[in-house]
Amino acid sequence: MRVVGDAEGGAVRDEFDVVVVGAGPAGAAAALAARRAGAEVLLLDRAEFPRDKACGDGIAAHALDVLAELGVRDAVADFAPVPALRLVAPDGGAVARALPRPAYTVPRQVFDARLVAAAVRDGVPLGRRAVRRVEVRADRVVLDGEISAGVVVGADGAGSIVRHALGEPSNPDRHLALAIRGYAPAPPGPPAQLIVTSAARWPAYAWSFPIGDGRANVGYGEVLRGESLTRAHLLDRLAALLPGTDPGAVSSLRAHHLPLSTFRPVPGRGRVMLAGDAFSLINPLTGEGIFYALRSGALAGYAAVGPPEHAARRYATALRRRLGTHLRHSSTAAWLARRRWVVDAAVRAAGRDGRVFGRVTELGLGDGLLDGRTLGLIALGLSVRHRPPAH
Repeated sequence: MRVVGDAEGGAVRDEFDVVVVGAGPAGAAAALAARRAGAEVLLLDRAEFPRDKACGDGIAAHALDVLAELGVRDAVADFAPVPALRLVAPDGGAVARALPRPAYTVPRQVFDARLVAAAVRDGVPLGRRAVRRVEVRADRVVLDGEISAGVVVGADGAGSIVRHALGEPSNPDRHLALAIRGYAPAPPGPPAQLIVTSAARWPAYAWSFPIGDGRANVGYGEVLRGESLTRAHLLDRLAALLPGTDPGAVSSLRAHHLPLSTFRPVPGRGRVMLAGDAFSLINPLTGEGIFYALRSGALAGYAAVGPPEHAARRYATALRRRLGTHLRHSSTAAWLARRRWVVDAAVRAAGRDGRVFGRVTELGLGDGLLDGRTLGLIALGLSVRHRPPAH
């Protein structure tokens, strides 16, 4: 792939319609969308691709829908679909069913590089730079005193420099999770995504997502509650919830923060917008972020084309129309799920009724919504749980 400039600034062209900071899924989607809409775009990242990224690597069908809209159809090529999900509740109850549409597990080292390559093929230059300074002027945005943009999209992750330039704070505890991820031998049997929730440290869960090459992406994460979490603690919990996984056999262990969508900054101001993790778009139920990254990145990229001073306004309107109701429903579900017996009841309801399973997975992996029937069946499970024994 063609790279413009280097980590020191180098020979980078200094004026662009749109500059995207961060070349992960959100940034690549923003660059692709803006370029397809006719803008001159520069994509910046501090890393050289391909590069690893701590993540569960799960690619839901909803993410592929966004990529198809952007003309990217090879993102999961040569990887086997994962057709099923097994979910274990805090009380040990479990449900295993076919997903409404298969998912994939693609290491981010591969997935992100493919998206960046697609943007470069579309004519987007890639610059290697760690952006340190964002100056918003009346007529443009200037990065590091050298690169001028009509519009900037901040897709630079949980510690976003662009977000801080807007004066927006990082997510506080209870709206931020910490997870550790590695790769281990895949468990035997038919391929299925596995999520095991934890009664001891709720809200928390471990996962095992098979890749299809004999390995699985495994990890454990929990919501931060004002205490520091050590690497040893995370690995202990991983071993406890996935007893067939030997922590000593897990490679490429990396920890990362997950800014949950229950605490989002403003989507942008004027010529500056935020997408993906920089906008705290991590599903609070599942930790899924790739669909959100792609969808918000694409919306930001399209919103960047037009009068630049109104880009953030166009973006906020598009976000509200496309994801607003879903985000309200997922936040409500996350609030209810803070009570682990609600999750127990939801898993039981999903085990009894395939439509409930479909609603729950769509809410956790894509842009699905709750409905009265699902809530009613979960409530019925709660009433049974609390019903006094017959005499």
